Amino acid sequence: MTGVSALLLGISVPVALACAPPPVSASDGAPGSCDRERPWPLWEAYTKRFVTADGRVIDFAADEHTTSEGEAYGAFFALVANDRARFDAIVRWTSDNLAQGDLAQRLPAWRWGKKQDEKKKKATWGVLDENAASDADLWLAYALLEAGRLWEEPRFDALGRAILAQVVKAEVSELPGLGPTLLPGPVGFALEGDDGATTWRLNPSYTPLPLLRRFASAGVPGPWDAVADSARRVAAHVREADGPFPDWIGWRDGDGFVPDPVNGDVGSYDAIRVYLWAALLPPGEPLRPLFLAATTPMIGIVRNLDAVPERAHTHGSEHADSPGPIGFSAAVAPAALATGDFELARRLLGRLAAARAGDGLYGSPAFYYEQNLILFATGHLEGRYRFATDGALEPEWRRPCP
Repeated sequence: MTGVSALLLGISVPVALACAPPPVSASDGAPGSCDRERPWPLWEAYTKRFVTADGRVIDFAADEHTTSEGEAYGAFFALVANDRARFDAIVRWTSDNLAQGDLAQRLPAWRWGKKQDEKKKKATWGVLDENAASDADLWLAYALLEAGRLWEEPRFDALGRAILAQVVKAEVSELPGLGPTLLPGPVGFALEGDDGATTWRLNPSYTPLPLLRRFASAGVPGPWDAVADSARRVAAHVREADGPFPDWIGWRDGDGFVPDPVNGDVGSYDAIRVYLWAALLPPGEPLRPLFLAATTPMIGIVRNLDAVPERAHTHGSEHADSPGPIGFSAAVAPAALATGDFELARRLLGRLAAARAGDGLYGSPAFYYEQNLILFATGHLEGRYRFATDGALEPEWRRPCP
């Protein structure tokens, strides 16, 4: 029986599938913990398909490109799986190929792949865009910070802190009226209008609260609580608008929140993660009620459509269009559970189980991004990891004995 199939059997008992397990602290899981390691078939299937032996995560649907996001997610899942060899390989490949061999001094370039060398008249492989992606930077730093603690490896902790020092310097900006805010990257997200006013482009899915809480509780220098408050204000704005989250939202000097000047008010492949992050919040997180409340408009849309839409508009009567890919069902199912809609969660997870292919992945063909959404969602629902109130990661293999 697959993990998802087992989940379906337990949905009728809410306690068995509570999306927010009891809170723990970073001190839990000390020596003396039970040996709770068990196979993670989806992670193994994912690595077989998408991760090379030297640690490169490949998106085959995007010209075999690699992104810092994929590398960061891979490092996180390797830590959850207690897969030290793959963790080491992923971090090494990221450093060598995306950060010129020194992650302590350079944020990883966000996209790497095949490019045409006009001088040599042939294709070569390398960095395609040197700009960084702040969400990937946060996830990579978090994975390193927690690997340092859980594996008792100080160099990982030091590297995570070095990355975060760069994030604070290059990707956190004091926005007038909003305060310290995480920008999506170092370059290109502050747009000056004809009237001289600046609009900053923000991505609501880039600031998972457990990561920010962990950076603060671990004493990493930076305005992490203020960045979390900026994320709170985004969620409160979306909740007040009573619509789904957009992929991007603008903050305009003097006007506050405005539709994104590039992509408008559409929520799709970025915003889908916000519902997932909200469901992963532990019970002790003060902002959990707000973020879960902000998921309810999308859950209502999904209930009415009997599908998670690929695109949803935050304003207007036509909220949604055609059904999204199977990974979207996985991303919304934990939020449905966390808000008490067990029947909807059962339907979404049932579709996910039906989409499992013979190779252990989901969908045919299986797409890189969807598998990551499914790893996050089902890994949490299966109890393979959870976040403490202080943001600490508690993987199953380091939980205290009963």
